[in-house]
Amino acid sequence: MTDKIITRIDEDGNATVMLNRPEVHNAFDPEMVEALTADLEALGKDAHVRSVVLVGAGGSFCAGADIGHMKKSASYTRKQNYEAALASANMLHALYTLPKPTIACVRGAVRGGGCGLVAACDIAVASRFATFQLSEVKLGIIPAMISPYVIGAIGARMSRRYMLTGEAFDSAEAFRIGLIHDIAEDEHLNAKIGELLAALYTSGPAAIAAVKTLIPFAANAAIDRRLVEETSRRIAEIRATPEAQEGLSAFLEKRKPEWIEPAPAPPKRRTAKKR
Repeated sequence: MTDKIITRIDEDGNATVMLNRPEVHNAFDPEMVEALTADLEALGKDAHVRSVVLVGAGGSFCAGADIGHMKKSASYTRKQNYEAALASANMLHALYTLPKPTIACVRGAVRGGGCGLVAACDIAVASRFATFQLSEVKLGIIPAMISPYVIGAIGARMSRRYMLTGEAFDSAEAFRIGLIHDIAEDEHLNAKIGELLAALYTSGPAAIAAVKTLIPFAANAAIDRRLVEETSRRIAEIRATPEAQEGLSAFLEKRKPEWIEPAPAPPKRRTAKKR
């Protein structure tokens, strides 16, 4: 049996995480959820990792939750259903809070929970022929675990339309409403991801991690004295770090900072357990 999640790290510190159930359009079952959560947590702790790209094997990105598992869950107790839902919610939270920049590289169909994975990534780029659908209501259920990330990406107003109707929409509409950041022809999608990675690698890794915590804090905070003081505290703390000192020195000396061309590390490969 093949790995349901395949994670590889190249010598530059770029991790590619592949959803690997192409026979079911990369729908996730409990084992896949567990494996993806474990790999994301490990990547977050790996100092060599600079970024994470999430992709789907085969022709689809992710069809959301596995239909076969959902049928089984109909006979679960309330406690069992809660625990299964919590596992998926923890997976999405691990992706959203990963202290490394994350990019969703989207091809083909994206349904239900797959939209949650896209929204939980920092950056999302899709093929022109990708299609999206918040399809939960068509099954008589709700997009509960993915709602914080999808609403954060497309807003409450657009969420009302697409979560209520369950309509499918194309990549142009996904771009218009903010679910994805860019569209590329399929043959140019990998090159676009490469351009984004190159841009990310010119930024300080610690600064990126700090920005990732700053955005949700500032976006949800009242513009009051507490916000003024907290943002001032954050910039004061990071200005004193070695990374910030190196960045300022490099700028003044008109050279590249050390994080752009770090000493090469040996290639790594990490895969989830076979299940």
